Amino acid sequence: MKAVSTPPVGLGMQVLCLIIALSFMLGGTAYPPLLMTSAGKVDHALATAIFWAMSAGFVYGVGFIPATLIWRWIFSCWACLAALMLAIVLKFAS
Repeated sequence: MKAVSTPPVGLGMQVLCLIIALSFMLGGTAYPPLLMTSAGKVDHALATAIFWAMSAGFVYGVGFIPATLIWRWIFSCWACLAALMLAIVLKFAS
């Protein structure tokens, strides 16, 4: 069993990621058209970015740090913020 070091960012970023994840979860549940295009079809790229931000936010937000480097990067707070920015760009670019 390999020991995992502490996360490189602090508790504030952990709470921010958890808030982002909870916001996407509640927003997508309360208002599903958030994930649709103006034509009324599902925007799969936007949904993927939102689900990635939500997943990374939950994993990092509860304090779990994966042991494998690739999973640690995919579920990091920086990945959560990058996916959030990607979702914002995809939503408002069209």
